[in-house]
Amino acid sequence: MNGTLMRRAVDRLSAASRDIVDDERGDVPGWVLITLMTAGLVVVIWALAGPALASLFEQAIARVSGL
Repeated sequence: MNGTLMRRAVDRLSAASRDIVDDERGDVPGWVLITLMTAGLVVVIWALAGPALASLFEQAIARVSGL
């Protein structure tokens, strides 16, 4: 009797763990795509606005320090 209860518990746990793993698998490609697209946008924005932002930062530092 005790073995039957233990076997049922193990079966339920394994089924629950399979459901959790199966549910999460579909989200991975979406998150990878979002991460890659975000990184790409950062690179493009940095390439376009980098020199202007560097100049703006240098001007602000020059004004604050009085150089």
